[in-house]
Amino acid sequence: MSDPVNYEKRGAIAVITLTNPPVNAIGHAVRKGLFAGLDAAAGDASVTAVVITGDGRCFSGGADIGEFGRPPAPPTLRDVIEAAEACPKPVVAAIHGVAFGGGLELALACHQRVGDASARVSLPEVKLGLIPGAGGTQRLPRVIGAKRALEFILSGDPVGADEALSLGIIDQIIAGDLVEGAVAAAEKLAAEGKPPRKVRDLAAAGGTPELFAGERKRIERRARGQMAPGHCIDSVENACTLPFDEGMKKEREYFERCRDSDQSRAQRHVFGAERAAAKVKDMPPGTRPRAVESLAIVGCGTMGAGIAACVADASLPVTVLETDPEALEKGLAAIATNYEGAVSRGRISREQADARMGLIRGTNDYADLAGADMVIEAAFEDMDLKKEIFRRLDETCKPGAILATNTSTLDIDQIAAATARPGRVIGTHFFSPANVMKLMENVRGAETSHETIATVMALTKVLGKIGVLVGVCDGFVGNRMYYSYTAQANFLLEEGAFPEQVDRVIHGFGFPMGPFAVGDLAGLDVGWRVRQGRAKTRPPDERYSPIADRICERGRFGQKTGAGWYRYQDGGRKPLPDPEIEELIIGVSDDLGIERRNVSDEEIHDRCIYALINEGAKILDEGLVQRASDIDIVWIYGYGFPVWRGGPMFHADRVGLDKVSARLAQLAETHGQELAPAPLLEKLAGQGKTFASL
Repeated sequence: MSDPVNYEKRGAIAVITLTNPPVNAIGHAVRKGLFAGLDAAAGDASVTAVVITGDGRCFSGGADIGEFGRPPAPPTLRDVIEAAEACPKPVVAAIHGVAFGGGLELALACHQRVGDASARVSLPEVKLGLIPGAGGTQRLPRVIGAKRALEFILSGDPVGADEALSLGIIDQIIAGDLVEGAVAAAEKLAAEGKPPRKVRDLAAAGGTPELFAGERKRIERRARGQMAPGHCIDSVENACTLPFDEGMKKEREYFERCRDSDQSRAQRHVFGAERAAAKVKDMPPGTRPRAVESLAIVGCGTMGAGIAACVADASLPVTVLETDPEALEKGLAAIATNYEGAVSRGRISREQADARMGLIRGTNDYADLAGADMVIEAAFEDMDLKKEIFRRLDETCKPGAILATNTSTLDIDQIAAATARPGRVIGTHFFSPANVMKLMENVRGAETSHETIATVMALTKVLGKIGVLVGVCDGFVGNRMYYSYTAQANFLLEEGAFPEQVDRVIHGFGFPMGPFAVGDLAGLDVGWRVRQGRAKTRPPDERYSPIADRICERGRFGQKTGAGWYRYQDGGRKPLPDPEIEELIIGVSDDLGIERRNVSDEEIHDRCIYALINEGAKILDEGLVQRASDIDIVWIYGYGFPVWRGGPMFHADRVGLDKVSARLAQLAETHGQELAPAPLLEKLAGQGKTFASL
């Protein structure tokens, strides 16, 4: 047997073990070993049954996606899976840890599946812009029915051992030694003397036309513009309407179509980018994160309450400080209300909600934060206020405690200077709502220690977030780019567009919402306060649009006031174009002496999206991120950039940096030097390189 697969006999049972750490990916060498092991077991008269299992921490994380794009090397995963299913002797899959993607497809072809309590199973291909390509869409509906199979495949999320058992994906949970239990199960099957039960011979239940029509309608909203989810539905429907071999043939066609698409390339890029973002390039070897067993939050407003809930969701105790007793009570009540809503929707149990609320303690006294391992400040965006809070925290907290700020724009170094521990000060920019959004911009200051960085990056994972390490500048990465993007959107209004046209173009590109609808949702008063604070330092020759300020001056702050860029009827969320705003915009154009014109959709796209890319190039050139893909992660998980486009920097690479640079230069001639291509963009374009090449 080849090294990545071990073959042994335990009595009359052949045990084939995947030994390809860290996740037993089913690459070519593993496939060869599996195929050879199954062939050896089938041809050995002394073998009565087979067990397939994984060594180390899991059964198998699935196919080796690094082989995508290479010529297929036999045996293919389908060949191996067909050999397992066709084996004349019972084959039992013994699952511990994860059985994801191709790993689960292999298990589904086995004649029985057992697992231990650690088992988790999923078909996550849709998250990579793919469909399961080795029988997952054909076998799973035959095991658990079409409806549950659709839910399972379209979410791509894992389920644990108990749920897998209740669904029928796992036939038995083994309490003791998993392989011994699997061997016993295999011996029992062999003793029965019956032909092995093949999943391919079962019928897929519940596949009604109404089910598939409903799923297609739902997926149009949830995965707008994406190819893979629709093909997942098509393929599961085929499992219900076509013979098995025909369904398998169509599944392969869909898989190859998805695999070779730009969408899947983008989503596979994001998969790798997430993992790369967790690695700090200059981290000294041997640096260990400090233990964070208790946290404190300063501020119990929207962000503070959301962060507190996020911490409690991770089963960590958290103390929330709010000097105003009424504000503290209101914030804690908001957390409780959110948990009640989660219980009513079936997302968590009553016991889970009670346990999480039990981890949250409110206080009005700084002294109660003295024992916290880490404190996160979530007060208003006011530098003087934050400095005063950090002075008090520095005096109160134990020497080793990390002091973090949730600021979205302010200078971390100035905040750190208010303490005697600048090495233990860091930015932790959560995105709203903090208990839902996955992104955390972790902002390193000039003196932030590597230990502090390592601790916060590790905590990010504990909190279920995706952390990106960024440097200090106005707005950091996400908001700095957002300013450039929305500035162009505002200038387009001055020149002839209206909010609904700009939002329609950006929505058509793939964002969930355009910039003006987003502003109304978030609340226009927040940005207004930030702009007021910057007014004194804004260069006099910098182009600035007053439209948003004038809207706020009328008390229109978005959905919460029933009017902003749009109007909202009867507390609804549907944005309706408002003649009052059109009149205001035209008035600003007149005041500025701008002759309004017809603005094309193409110009809106290019000025907004390419301005975003251009600012990303400047950030990259300034060394504020470690890699271009970090910017992609910030924008996908923080701002809704369409995942199937891979993020702004990946998208630019796909378009071609020469084309992006040339278009920006053209736009700059007419619409101002704000759009002039960044030096790094021009340089890479001239060299025929990409952002990914850096």
